[in-house]
Amino acid sequence: MTRDDIQRHEPKKLTQAEREARKAFAAQKAEKALSEYEKAQREFHANRERLKAERLAREAAASKTSSLQDS
Repeated sequence: MTRDDIQRHEPKKLTQAEREARKAFAAQKAEKALSEYEKAQREFHANRERLKAERLAREAAASKTSSLQDS
């Protein structure tokens, strides 16, 4: 088998329209990924604040209960 027998894979030359289409789709994909990331961040922070409020309420109830028992 010689080098001439092996078919070489040459990259396909893209047309201007194909390059523009790929660029548009890449921008759209990046925007979608960013919006999904932002949504996940908002949900994470909302959950963290909810848990913090619950913890503070438990601590306040526990300190109130212990102060009543001390009296």
